[in-house]
Amino acid sequence: MKIAVYVKKKNLGADPKYLKMREALEKGGATLYDIQNHEDLQDGTDLLLSVGGDGTFLSASKRVGDSGVPILGVNMGRLGFLSETVPEDVPAAVLGGNYGVEERALLSVSSPCLEPLDGFSPYALNEVVVHRAGAAMLEVRVEIDGAALPVYRADGLLVATSSGSTAYSLSVGGPICMPGARVLIVAPIAPHNMNVRPLIVPESSRISVSAFSRNQLVMFSMDNRYKVVPSGVQFDVSLAQFSLKRVRLCSSSFFKALTSKLYWGEDARNAAD
Repeated sequence: MKIAVYVKKKNLGADPKYLKMREALEKGGATLYDIQNHEDLQDGTDLLLSVGGDGTFLSASKRVGDSGVPILGVNMGRLGFLSETVPEDVPAAVLGGNYGVEERALLSVSSPCLEPLDGFSPYALNEVVVHRAGAAMLEVRVEIDGAALPVYRADGLLVATSSGSTAYSLSVGGPICMPGARVLIVAPIAPHNMNVRPLIVPESSRISVSAFSRNQLVMFSMDNRYKVVPSGVQFDVSLAQFSLKRVRLCSSSFFKALTSKLYWGEDARNAAD
């Protein structure tokens, strides 16, 4: 078995739990090699270990690109929703084939202000966000399949996948969606309207977003990457033509992650007898 390893934070490379996991995989017959960029990914790679937290997983997704290599997130951080697997569980599950592979939708973004950026990947796993870069709130204009929505007056707006429903979208009041739900979420950030709510649309939708600010600048981000762009620049968001493959151990589940990571349903009345 050929396994690529991506460690974003160098200090984790000396962590005893990581070293023990790596040793067990190699003793079990797996061949491991380290990567830093997409170009480092070798032919015949069976999976990639993303060692860190969810931020590392998002960076690893860029390294994988459209190669089809599945990613297993190894949790060395705090929350670890995408990277939910602890290093102690990795060797037995991987070497024994006790895992499945999920297909996670990706967002694709096109915009004139992104084309000159060398190496800026146009894909996002969780969300695409426009946000104010100064003190003034934004006027955000959105079209879905050519139909204009009422103008949003807010700190910003995000378009999230079902994977991203438990990330930034959750913190702005968006719904929780199961990873297999074929939907996108359009949600304002701190809206200046009492009657504005997040909107769920089919993942086949083509979404156009333009944000205007008196500061003349707007913050634009895709997952954990960001750039300051001119006010009024348009971003076209749609589903990517390929998906991300995420490795999930057979012992885990989405609802188990909700309860253990986000304390969903935390209530004394739900305690075991």
